[in-house]
Amino acid sequence: MQRGWGWLRDGLTLWRSSPALLSFLAFGYILILLVISIFPLIGQPIASLLMPVLSLGVLNGCRAIEAGRKVGPDILFSGFKSNLPSLITIGGIYLIASLLVLLITSLFDGGGLLKAMTGSRVDEAAAGDPSFLFALLVAVALSTPVVMAYWFAPLLAGWWKLTAPKAMFFSFYACLRNWRPFLAYAIGLLIFGGLLPGIIIGVVGLVSPMLATLLSIPLPLILIPVVFASFYTSARDVFGLPDEAGLAH
Repeated sequence: MQRGWGWLRDGLTLWRSSPALLSFLAFGYILILLVISIFPLIGQPIASLLMPVLSLGVLNGCRAIEAGRKVGPDILFSGFKSNLPSLITIGGIYLIASLLVLLITSLFDGGGLLKAMTGSRVDEAAAGDPSFLFALLVAVALSTPVVMAYWFAPLLAGWWKLTAPKAMFFSFYACLRNWRPFLAYAIGLLIFGGLLPGIIIGVVGLVSPMLATLLSIPLPLILIPVVFASFYTSARDVFGLPDEAGLAH
């Protein structure tokens, strides 16, 4: 269980080693996917296909920071140089599996959750309907193994050159085998990424609303890169690292 908490601690340590670069990688990853997703029809599928490629770039950056190597912001795109077909295939499988989960939930709520996840407006009455809440629970249950299969897949494909099916299989197996650390990790994310900051900002807001607003700005700027760094530290703990020669530059 303590290993899961350690991933967050090590992620914070890694971020403190190079806050500027790691922040650029984390927010650059998010921004690129958001911009691509804006384009109608093709935007979201393309973003899903590129998600493993860009995430590998973030992991490469984390690995370089930990090793003390000097790298630039261009390392975010290093995933395009490492087993690109498998990475894109992983993104495609993840997209199809996610769509299947949403389609299954449509059997319970008439497509309400599907509309909400694809950007359509859902009225308050529909969102509060018990069938919508049940569909949400079904989505969480069905999407959990999908996320498990994806979690380590980009690095397994990029660093160890596994095919997409093998990478996703070993990712799922690794998450299943390490469910206790992942449970602790999820609890840690909930506490330090949501509850604790919310309590602090709420208490400060009782004294000074303006100060609470100012405090709420830097917190995501720290938390998001730390969470990205913790993805790397969890992978390093579970799989170790390949030979340095195998790292894409």
